[in-house]
Amino acid sequence: MAERLLGWTLESTVDGETVTVTITETEAYAGDLDPASHAFRGRTARNRSMYGPPGTLYVYRSYGIHWCMNVVVGHEGLPHAVLLRGGEPTSGEVVMAQRRGRDRNLVDGPGKLCQALGVSGVHDGVDLRRPPLCLLPGPGSGGRRIIRAPRVGITKGADMPWRFILSG
Repeated sequence: MAERLLGWTLESTVDGETVTVTITETEAYAGDLDPASHAFRGRTARNRSMYGPPGTLYVYRSYGIHWCMNVVVGHEGLPHAVLLRGGEPTSGEVVMAQRRGRDRNLVDGPGKLCQALGVSGVHDGVDLRRPPLCLLPGPGSGGRRIIRAPRVGITKGADMPWRFILSG
């Protein structure tokens, strides 16, 4: 699913502002089978959304600083998820720039993506099939090459080639 989500659209309507991005970078996490997953040691209050049905959003703080978001992709009770690492703005760039306090590099990292879309801990557990956050099927890679790489920003399981990036 991490590879299949490339090219999909994430639409965010927060504080009356709607913005959209095309997903261009993802990372897969395989629940209790994956030492890098927040669910590796089982269910906790922090990761409970990972055990929800597919299409649930799991939002958490990274290093106590940045919000990051994952799409739950496993069956209910199976905490497999895909970290949304980056995207390309498709609408609402002015709003994204205001939220980020800059007009460049708006969504080229998981924390930047959340900030630009207005995603925070209040969105943990939302259903991505309806507002305020909607994940909409897209054209996939759209003919662009998909690069497979090791995951980044982790110490355990970093060698797994479960990071997917649309070239260009």
